[in-house]
Amino acid sequence: MNKVLLSLMILTYTHISHAVFPSLFMPELPNLPMFGDFNPNKLRAEFNKFVGIESDFTRENRMVGQIADAVMEGDVEYLELKNGKEIFSIFMENETYNTKGGVIILHNRGQHANWSNTIKPLRIGLVKKGWHTLSVQMPILNKNAKYYDYVPIFPYSHDRIDAAIDFYKEKGVNNIVLIAHGCGAHMAMSYIDKYGDSKIKGYIGIGMGATDYKQKIVNGFPLYKMSAPILDIYADNDFNGVIKLAPYRDKLIKIAGNKKSVQMVVENAQHYYNKNNGSVERLIANISNWLDTL
Repeated sequence: MNKVLLSLMILTYTHISHAVFPSLFMPELPNLPMFGDFNPNKLRAEFNKFVGIESDFTRENRMVGQIADAVMEGDVEYLELKNGKEIFSIFMENETYNTKGGVIILHNRGQHANWSNTIKPLRIGLVKKGWHTLSVQMPILNKNAKYYDYVPIFPYSHDRIDAAIDFYKEKGVNNIVLIAHGCGAHMAMSYIDKYGDSKIKGYIGIGMGATDYKQKIVNGFPLYKMSAPILDIYADNDFNGVIKLAPYRDKLIKIAGNKKSVQMVVENAQHYYNKNNGSVERLIANISNWLDTL
């Protein structure tokens, strides 16, 4: 058989196989080592299931009460969940003639929807780039809680993401992009793992893979089965886990095969983009430029 024809057949088979059977090509994560007396493989077995551990609504309400009156840029919106609870969010409307769409912003662990590092600059900065922004309060625990503590409450983020999507849909905005930072990215990934990405037009993960000392990522990223374009963006001085998992995430993105998906590094920056060196402005510029390719 002609060698060129044989090569084309192999490439075609591989492309179809990746599309139809992506899990066959997904790099597997190893078993999780013991963390003291705790076996985190239990978290993996129970991932995305409600296991009787709830987020700290009392602390969340107290935090919201402290920040709601301090919101100067944007409007406070309370998104109604299916269980009747209302969730704090901040909506900022693009006022240019050419609105590009709406972004949903999910904050990092233990923080809030108007967090001064990363989140507030993003929600204000992207408005200036032509986007509506909706920053959503995510589930939180006590201030000493670590990554392993947060894994069981990831499912509590799902209704919040759906409520944010519905908020835009009711406004007639269909070009919706999900942006998530740190633990917010873990929550976004758990949502996509369970429900897919059909409701969004793009996903941006900032600093994906952040955990805590000796705590390993519990569940693999569902990037490999996404059809929406992905921007995996992280800082050159990001947390160790974020940087070490970058090649793994890149493999999964390539398996998904969306030509608009890219992995990007923000130079002279770190995970929280809180240094006064223009790093958060570079983050916003990179995100805005990528959004314009969609």
